[in-house]
Amino acid sequence: MTVTTEHPANAVQRPVGGSLVDQFEYGLDAPICLTWELTYACNLECAHCLSSSGRRDPRELTTEQCKAIIDELQRVQVFYVNIGGGEPTIRPDFWELLEYAVAHDVGVKFSTNGIRLTPERARFLASTDYVDVQISLDGATAEVNDRVRGPGTYATAIQALENLQRAGFEDAKISVVCTRENILQLDEFKALADRYGATLRLTRLRPSGRGADVWDDLHPLPEQQRVLYDWLMANGENVLTGDSFFHLSAFGESLPGLNLCGAGRVVCLIDPVGDVYACPFAIHDDFHAGNVLAEGGFQQVWQTSSLFTELRSPQTGGTCSSCQFFDSCRGGCMAAKFFTGLPLDGPDPECVRGFGEAALAQGRTIPAASQDHSRTTPTRNQPVLLQLSRRPENLETAISPKAAPVSACAESPLAGFDPTAPTT
Repeated sequence: MTVTTEHPANAVQRPVGGSLVDQFEYGLDAPICLTWELTYACNLECAHCLSSSGRRDPRELTTEQCKAIIDELQRVQVFYVNIGGGEPTIRPDFWELLEYAVAHDVGVKFSTNGIRLTPERARFLASTDYVDVQISLDGATAEVNDRVRGPGTYATAIQALENLQRAGFEDAKISVVCTRENILQLDEFKALADRYGATLRLTRLRPSGRGADVWDDLHPLPEQQRVLYDWLMANGENVLTGDSFFHLSAFGESLPGLNLCGAGRVVCLIDPVGDVYACPFAIHDDFHAGNVLAEGGFQQVWQTSSLFTELRSPQTGGTCSSCQFFDSCRGGCMAAKFFTGLPLDGPDPECVRGFGEAALAQGRTIPAASQDHSRTTPTRNQPVLLQLSRRPENLETAISPKAAPVSACAESPLAGFDPTAPTT
């Protein structure tokens, strides 16, 4: 991976010298990695799903279109892709696309709830190079996990971990979204990862998608932020965070990692219909940069998008620039600010110095969702928090025409699927 040396005419010119992180702020010629949501179809309805997944979008990219994107990612030298959804393994061509990516030198890390990670599939993964598997688990016990993800989901995830371990798959990841209900389970999560020869990965709860409905109830309390910071300082070298918690660095010493927002600079997202967004946690019209099916493809979007050019421009820091900890936390998470109705140049809503709480207490307008793929009728594995959510009854009128109801083909995307049946 190399730093961009040629820029569009309207791009800010990169300064000579400075640290690698300083250079990253001006963007790379291709993202280090990108998130690719292959489908919005999902067998679950997790209460905090940032993409409001559930139903398949009828405009979903075809197998051949996906392969063409993989070809381009190989050409521009994207090191690997984080494949998610929805539940990516629901796509009938998922395993075909995974093999195609690996054969074209594009590494794959995919996130799954484990529903289709059978012993046979686990053995296949153990025999495949350049593939990483991430099992989603949001509680170290079934009681905590299933409240957010739905009844039976803890058992499904543990079974998937057991299948991977028995197959000889090395270093699976356990992916945890940190909430006020599981912060005190950090040691238990680490023990669980050690038991299955896995690595623990902690990520931040963002108030996007359905997460916007439960953020007030789930995001860690101020005192829990300190607990998380102290735990990461003690265990961070053996735990992955994906730079989710750089806002915590204002407590003092910076956490391991880049400690900056990489949106449009080193990361981005491709959604199931080919739309490109600056941030994997901000699937919203305001962060839409283009579409890979347009002329010039992904490379054209990445290198010439006006949105990405703006994000790669020097940032002033806004109201945070006078804070002595600005160089540590960089003003926090863009997505967290946007979806709580705070200005992008204002404090992070979870600012550990307390400025976020003050900002949240003031008048603000929370942006309406630009799309929603949640199922229209409850299912048997609906999580408790989703039942208690405060979603407005007129939600359909709050989303844009772009998010018109999808086809009925995926109201039950696992219809007819027997998880105990042998696979090929």
